[in-house]
Amino acid sequence: MTERSTRTRRHRLGRLVTGHGGPDTRFGARLVVGAALTALAAVPFSLALVLVESRWAPLYRFDQDVAERLHRSALGSPAWVRVLDFLTHVAWGPLTMRLLVAGVVVWLLRRRAFRLAAWAAVTATVSGLVGLLVKNVVERARPHLPEPVAHAPGFSFPSGHAMTATTSCAVLLLVLLPLVPRAWRPLPWVLATVAVLGVSYTRVALGVHWVSDVVGGWLLGLAVVTATTLAFEAWRSDIGRPRTTPAEGLEPEIVADFPEPASRPGSR
Repeated sequence: MTERSTRTRRHRLGRLVTGHGGPDTRFGARLVVGAALTALAAVPFSLALVLVESRWAPLYRFDQDVAERLHRSALGSPAWVRVLDFLTHVAWGPLTMRLLVAGVVVWLLRRRAFRLAAWAAVTATVSGLVGLLVKNVVERARPHLPEPVAHAPGFSFPSGHAMTATTSCAVLLLVLLPLVPRAWRPLPWVLATVAVLGVSYTRVALGVHWVSDVVGGWLLGLAVVTATTLAFEAWRSDIGRPRTTPAEGLEPEIVADFPEPASRPGSR
């Protein structure tokens, strides 16, 4: 091998490692990294699914103990049950969450932020479809408690309420955070956390889900958001925009009058 060919190979390797290769190289690198991060995000849910499917005894005892203790509390306070019912179906219910996301999608379309609107709509839709698919594959029975205070149709794992709240709050945060002054940005995170934890608590307290169901909903929802967010970040990279962090929001440019570039990617 000649010295010139050796230098050429080193140069190509350097371009590959530093990300300065051609479009195919950059796309391949993003594809590999995106797939790896999505798989990594899915690992916690996969572990939870294995434990549920294998009927792991410690998890079963924990689920049963929490369900029975919360059920006894609910039986002793009908007024508290009514509060839980309002929170689970109205304040933090799936319909409320989906309407909020739909409202954000409409607002984004009016601002001509079409790709961000598509991301929000796809994330919410995929979340619902994936959650329904997993429910029907796992077919886990809901808790059977004496003198139940609430009823819910369908299977139990993962919790649709918990998963919908997780993905919906993630969409709202990632879209709207750039509009919130930096000093106030912790507040939306707190509100989102309260909503997710709150609706998850109501599902267990009403006796229609196990604790592991709501945890599975959180983990699967986060995996879906991770996958769609990586796809959106790939588009940002294609048009030369920098990567963002969750603290910045998915598209900080949303504060501008024209958040999307006028030209198509690759026309620069």
